[in-house]
Amino acid sequence: GWKWSLKGVKRVLYRLPELIAADPSEPVFIVEGEKDVDRLAGLGLVATTNPMGVKKWRPEYSRYFEGLRVVIIPDNDKDGAEHVPEVANDVHGVAENVRLLELAGLPEKGDVSDWLNMGGTVDKLMDLARKAPEWEPPPPVEGRRADVSKRKSQATLLVGLAEDAELWHTPEYDAFATIEVDEHKENYSIRSPGFKRWLARAFYGLTGAAPNAQALQDAFSVIGGKAVFEGQEHTVFTRLAGYDGKIYLDLANSTWEVVEVTDIGWRVIANPPVKFRRPKGMLSLPAPVAGGDIKSLRRFVNVVNVDDWALLLAFLVASLRPIGPYPVLVIHGEQGSAKSTLARVLRALIDPNTASLRAEPKEPRDLMIAATNSWCMALDNLSHLPPWLSDAICRLSTGGGFATRTLYENDGETIFDAQRPVIANGIEELAVRGDLLDRAIILY
Repeated sequence: GWKWSLKGVKRVLYRLPELIAADPSEPVFIVEGEKDVDRLAGLGLVATTNPMGVKKWRPEYSRYFEGLRVVIIPDNDKDGAEHVPEVANDVHGVAENVRLLELAGLPEKGDVSDWLNMGGTVDKLMDLARKAPEWEPPPPVEGRRADVSKRKSQATLLVGLAEDAELWHTPEYDAFATIEVDEHKENYSIRSPGFKRWLARAFYGLTGAAPNAQALQDAFSVIGGKAVFEGQEHTVFTRLAGYDGKIYLDLANSTWEVVEVTDIGWRVIANPPVKFRRPKGMLSLPAPVAGGDIKSLRRFVNVVNVDDWALLLAFLVASLRPIGPYPVLVIHGEQGSAKSTLARVLRALIDPNTASLRAEPKEPRDLMIAATNSWCMALDNLSHLPPWLSDAICRLSTGGGFATRTLYENDGETIFDAQRPVIANGIEELAVRGDLLDRAIILY
């Protein structure tokens, strides 16, 4: 079958194996199209081109020309005049020499194939290639600092390396990248440490040097722009997602596997049709095994009776639905009755985290940030719920947003919007307000 989209497929130079095996004593040709490459290859010459076009030449392609004698033949058009010098400048740093051969007598938009059709021969082409002047990079602009030029060169190279990733954005125009690692795909925010490490590693693998901090910042600005204005739009999920009538549960393991749940069963898959993110602190769920019995959980939870056991199971099932509203599980008991242990066990079944239980947040903003970066909220050992926190938990249960001023901006607004299951435990009665009682499952 034919494949239209090449997203996620790494682009390489056309007929790359022949270029890698080229004889350093013979010239290799860079032309502007696969047709021209095949025509020259049919005549016994080594030739290549960028399948994406001369305008999208990537600096990392230059490494394949190390020690070779390169002859660049541009087409007789605007793109050839504007962009072929950039290609020559990139290759110049690694090749034995670079010659720019502009064939005389070409019609407008003509190429080397047209020249051969007009009576050109291999011998004449080789003679012209030997006589073509060697390419010399243009002198630097007077007054420009050398470190600025170097920084721009690094940033451009970093942007080129990012083209190996699938760039996309969320409905809120947050820039993300999907990268391929060991035959599976991982999603990172453009500004995240994970993407920064991937890009720096790719740069070091290409150049043997580390990029400077300013080059990374410059590159991130361009990569983010490409993700927003050129990439597709996707919703990003944390731990749980619903799509096409199916539920997807992120196991958060090293291979980025996901459990796909349908109305007839479940299976573990890689590369799901939804995009998951991995916030800091998220831990992996164990790989599921068929044939289990939910009654095995009973001996690990200290609930009073069969009715409370049924309510606990109802909370677990509701918490694994991709859409809310979600119940608030309120756990009461005297000192030493394993309230925190019960909350920790339930959190581990739904959304394990390095900080499985958390103290009372200081303000709604802290609660919403924590909810945005996890699936289940577990508040431990609360002595009471102040009105603002009770209201905030209600909004979190049924869905609601929180807006605050963006740091270091006068008129920018950052919006947090989340709908999450919540667990809270304490000795005293916590759910005393009517709106929270309506949303609460209370266990003793």
